[in-house]
Amino acid sequence: MSLVRFSKMHGLGNDFIVVDTTRGGRTDWPPELIHKLSCRHTGVGFDQLLLICPPNSSDVDFNYRIINTDGYEAGQCGNGVRCLARFVRDNKLTNKDLIRVQTVKTLMELRIKQNGQVTVNMGEPILDPERVPFVTSARSIEYTLDLDGSDWVKVMVVSMGNPHAVMVVDDVHSVPVKEFGPKVQQHPCFPEQCNVGFMQVVSPSEIKLRVCERSVGETMACGSGACAAVVAGRLQGLLDEVVTVHFHMGDLQISWQGEGHPVMMTGPATHVYDGEITV
Repeated sequence: MSLVRFSKMHGLGNDFIVVDTTRGGRTDWPPELIHKLSCRHTGVGFDQLLLICPPNSSDVDFNYRIINTDGYEAGQCGNGVRCLARFVRDNKLTNKDLIRVQTVKTLMELRIKQNGQVTVNMGEPILDPERVPFVTSARSIEYTLDLDGSDWVKVMVVSMGNPHAVMVVDDVHSVPVKEFGPKVQQHPCFPEQCNVGFMQVVSPSEIKLRVCERSVGETMACGSGACAAVVAGRLQGLLDEVVTVHFHMGDLQISWQGEGHPVMMTGPATHVYDGEITV
C-alpha cells in the first residue's frame, strides 16, 4: 500500500489526474488499478492518468506519460499537456515560460501565456499512412471505409503522435457518434485503433467538433483531435490557416501553415482540486 498525491485537472472538460514522479513515487500503475480509479461512480473519475517523470535527456525538461483507462500508453494528448504545463508551474517544478516535454512518441514545446492560456507546438502532422498507422495501398487525402457491409464512410487520416480519423458531417449534434465512433475506431485498417473526429465546418475559420477517443469513448474535448481536424480540413481546402474549434465547454485555437510546418494549439488548463489516494 502506498499514498499517492495527485491533482485533478481538465482541459475544456477532458479530465485527468496528474501525478508528479520527478522526485520518486509510484510509476507502476496496473491496468486494473487505473480502470478502477477512473470509474466516475466508484473511483476518482478521469479520462486519462498523466505521469510527470524526470527527463531522460538534457534537451527536455520533463518526460510525460499518458495512460488511458485501459492501461494503454498513448503517444499524445493536447489537453493533457496544457494541464501538465499548468501543474509544473503551480507546483514550482519549473519557473520557465517555455517548457519542452517528451512522450513515448512526441517531443513538444509549451509556452505559458500571461492570461493563463497555454500554447503548444504539437509538431508536424504525420500524413504517411504507414506511419499513422493506416493500412492502404496508396496515399490519398480521403479514404472510404466499409464499416459493416451496409455503412460506408469517408475519413481523412492524420497522426498527431496518435492516430486520428476525421469525418466531415453536416451537424455534429445529430451525428450518431456512439454508433460510428467505435466502428471506425476498430476498423482493421487501423491496427492500433484511432481517435475518431466528427467535424462540422461552420466557416473557413470556425468548426464544431466531437471526438470519440480510444479506450475512453466520447470526451468533452480532444486537443490532438482538434489539431487533426484542422489539418484534415486544410488539406481538403475547407479551412483557413487559423481556426477556432468549438467543443462542449469552450474553444481551442489551432493554426497550421501547411505541410512542413508544426501545428500550434492554444487553450486553457483548469485545476479542480488536489487529493490523495491509497493504492
